[in-house]
Amino acid sequence: MIAETVCSAVSAAGLGIAVVTAYRKRFLAAARIAAYALVPVGLVMTGVVDWLADTAFSPTAWAGFGVLGLSWVLFATTRTVERRRGGTRKERKAARAAAQPETVAPAASAPSLGQGSRPATRPAPASRGDDDFSDIEAILKKHGI
Repeated sequence: MIAETVCSAVSAAGLGIAVVTAYRKRFLAAARIAAYALVPVGLVMTGVVDWLADTAFSPTAWAGFGVLGLSWVLFATTRTVERRRGGTRKERKAARAAAQPETVAPAASAPSLGQGSRPATRPAPASRGDDDFSDIEAILKKHGI
């Protein structure tokens, strides 16, 4: 009974504020305030307020909220662990298989010779701008990026 009275008072105050706002020629804002002011009365009329009042004093309802909270904590924990490990089991297995180097090219029947058959070439001298990024490249390589 008290909840219905409070909701009616809040709605009446909101509608009063909407009238004052409309008097100041701010009709869009007044309509928005009136819409918000009518929500508590609508909740009382549909019975949501009674349901909430019954739920607030029910131990079974609070136990249900506890179970929902526990399920949320479990879900969040499993997502965190999955992200730290790098995905699902299939994704980790595929990443391990891709990380192993192949000694033979997929279409070749014999191992490739590698760099032994090419003459050694000197690397081009690094420009001054490359020195700035060398430590960044080292950090990225260290982390496998």
